[in-house]
Order: sequence, then structure tokens, then C-alpha cells
Amino acid sequence: MLIATTPAQGHVVSMLEVAHELTRRGHEVRWYTGRAFRRQVEQTGAGFEPMSEELDFGGRSREEAFPSHAGLSGLKNFKIGVRDIFYRTAPAQMEELLAILERFPADCILGDDMCYGAAFASERSGLPLGWLANSIYILGSRDTAPIGRGVPPSSTPLGRLRNALMTFVSDRIAMRDMRREADLTRDSVGLPRLGTSAMENIARPPALYLVGTVPSFEYPRSDLHPGTHFVGGLIGLPPEEFEPPAWWGELEEDRPVVLITQGTTANDVEWLLASAVRALADQDALVVVTTGTDLDVDKLSPLPDNVRLERFVPYHHLLPHVDVLLTNGGYNGVNAALAHGVPLVVTPSSEEKPDVAARAQWAGVGVVVKKAAVSEESLNKAVRTVLTDESYRRRAQELAQEFRNSDAPRRAADLIESMADSQGQIPTGGVTH
Repeated sequence: MLIATTPAQGHVVSMLEVAHELTRRGHEVRWYTGRAFRRQVEQTGAGFEPMSEELDFGGRSREEAFPSHAGLSGLKNFKIGVRDIFYRTAPAQMEELLAILERFPADCILGDDMCYGAAFASERSGLPLGWLANSIYILGSRDTAPIGRGVPPSSTPLGRLRNALMTFVSDRIAMRDMRREADLTRDSVGLPRLGTSAMENIARPPALYLVGTVPSFEYPRSDLHPGTHFVGGLIGLPPEEFEPPAWWGELEEDRPVVLITQGTTANDVEWLLASAVRALADQDALVVVTTGTDLDVDKLSPLPDNVRLERFVPYHHLLPHVDVLLTNGGYNGVNAALAHGVPLVVTPSSEEKPDVAARAQWAGVGVVVKKAAVSEESLNKAVRTVLTDESYRRRAQELAQEFRNSDAPRRAADLIESMADSQGQIPTGGVTH
């Protein structure tokens, strides 16, 4: 089996448990990604296949890897990010994957759902393709609005009309240049144009689409793509070693614990982290801030007495102690929290994060503070609401039970084996509610 992932933590982490389960079952697995993830790949038992240096931006912030992206925001930031990170790297990724397949005749390809080089390699080789989602379900539906709008679903006649109109405007106006970019990218590798909607005309849908959450955290659809399966949470393997920070014993004190994070790529300290630290400085709570990357943490100084700052603390160890997660809407972190029954305060920034936030609100597991409304007062109020209104914790714990019942690595491996054995003809799955 050949795995291929974009060289970014959010695209790698959900694949780790699946790769480990496949190798545990005796499958030979090779994994193509960035060098920064070699140790994690080899921890799963998979063989590491390095991406060439010109494609490998792993271990760097977006601005370090793509200096021209600095200062971008909104829709322009999203489109240029997709173009440079995912579309324009796909042809060279495809060539490298095809070269690997010449010496490693895999039965199928498994990629994250935005590693388009893997999708191209599948088309060129004829091997069945599986996607493992790194975020929300990304394919269009008559029952949902386009991605990025943070709009709740609707399958009523008026709701479907709304969805169709929003999709038309997105496809023909807002994302028209992305349609053109995708067509040109496929032209460059000799693949036929697809003629589908923007963001879907870059690659054919896979035989198998594994979504790493539970059905209660995804919108209902009457036209779910065949082969879609909601397998449960995939939050990565626990670290081989863990040395707790000096303040770890404070987690056992009789006061709530609030975890603040904006994932591994966002680097705007002032917008969320600094505002949240100031907002919670006077609360009777232990506030843990994880930066994910090397940030300008001087903007958080002086730290209030109740704040503990770390670059990284493994969720496997920290989340069992947490009462509220305050997040910018990173999908992996949100699902990790819900798998531990932790309710949310979500302050979505860009990309698909407004859609993650909308799902949290729709599922009843948290409060959303829109980006324009972020302030010390709004964040303080949102955290207090989630801490005092037991409905959010009860609902998060209901989803946690759903996560516990899913056994995601086993279910994912079963479905991948089925895809490989039957050359892409796998059982229809999914949830339509």
C-alpha cells in the first residue's frame, strides 16, 4: 500500500493510526511525505519515502515556505494557498509517486483529500484511490452551502434553492479563477478536464472516502458520495516519551482548565491568543496555551498568574484534564476535544474553519465567536457560558461515547483492505441521517 500526504501536520496526524493498524496487520506500507515527519512515519511501521526538497515545506510555517503569502487574508488568502500548496505541487508529486510505484507495485493508493498528486497518480496508474479527510467532508451537496461560508445545512425546497444559488455564485464568480487553475493543472499532466464545480474539478472523487469524525458532527446529506464512511476520531499516536511540564500537578486542582490553541500553522498571536489570555486573566481557571509553532510570544507578556505557556503538549495526556477548548477551528483539535468529551469555544479564522465552527454550533457542543466579534469581553463571556451551561458538556460527552464506539483505525483498515481486494468496489457507507 502506498500512502501519500501533504507535508503538513494536520494532513499527517490523522493518517498515523491508520498506517499503524495496516502495518500491524502485516501489510507492507510505504509513505510519501515531507522529511519533518520521518520519525512519525517510521513509528507506524511504514517505510518512509521522502518528498523532493522543492516540494517539501514540512516543518515550516506557511510564510516561511511561501513568503509571497505573508499578509494575505480572506478569500484571496484561501485561493492563493490552495493554488500554491495543493494545485501547483500536484504534477511533480504525481511524477514522484509514479516513480515509487515502478519499484513498489502497490495494490492501492491512500492519500489525504488534498494531496492531488496522489489523485493524479491513481488516474494514471489505474490503482484504486482512498482519501482520508484532513478536515470536513469537502464534496458538494444539494443539502449544503459551499465550503468556507459557515452556513448550516438545509434540505427544504427553499434551503436547496439557497444552496444552489450560493454554489452558482461561488463556482462562476468567486472561484472562477480556481476552476481555470485546476483545468490548467490537469492539462499539464495529460489528464482530461472534469467539468465539475470549482474545487472539485481538480481530481476525480475517490473509490473510498474516509472522514475522521462521527456522524453526529457532520451535516446530513441525501446525496452523500458513495464510498463515504465516517470512521471516528483519528488524533494520532501517543508520543513514545512524555515528560510533563513543571506545572502539571496544577491540573488536579479544584478549578476548571481552559486550553487555548490555534493549531500548528496560524501565527497571528495578537488576534486570538493574546486576546484570550487577557480575557481569562481574572477567571478562577487554569489557562493552558499551546502555540504549536515558534511564535512571537513576547506579545503575550507579561503572562497572568493563571496562564501556562507551552509550544506543544500531547492531546492524549492533556485533554482528559480540560474543561473547555478555545480554538480557531482546527479540525483535528476539535475532534480530539470531542473524543474526550470537551466542549468548545470556536473563533474561526479562514479556510474551512467557519464550517468547523458551524458544525460545533449545529451539533450543540460549543459556542462560536465570529472573527469580527473577537474581543476580551466576547471570549470571556463565551468561556463562562460553556463552563456554566451543562448542555454543552452533556452533548460533548454524548459525542465522546460515539467516538469510543467507532474504533476508527480498525474500521478504516477494514475498508482500505476491502478497496484493495476488490479493486475499488467497496461497500456503500456514509450517513444521511
